[in-house]
Amino acid sequence: MNAFQTLINGDTPVLIDFFATWCGPCKMMAPILDDVKTELGDSVTIIKIDVDKNQALVATSQFQVRGVPTLMLFKNGEMLWKQSGVVPKEDLVKTVKSFQ
Repeated sequence: MNAFQTLINGDTPVLIDFFATWCGPCKMMAPILDDVKTELGDSVTIIKIDVDKNQALVATSQFQVRGVPTLMLFKNGEMLWKQSGVVPKEDLVKTVKSFQ
């Protein structure tokens, strides 16, 4: 958890994908996130958190993940954006760039 806090407290935007292996829409997000990373490179960090394997983290009131996929964007320790469901690549790129 300490490394996680260090990561989201940095000045590089961190896009978190809360997902589950059994979730169809989550599987649709994987290639979209790959494309976002390819386009934005090192200007964003993307991490994936399996909600089934990380229930203690997901259950914290800070995140309030109610469904998957849920995407959150952090910078300097602050949650800047949160959305559930599949998000198109163009929308994700635009959102990340707006907080750089």
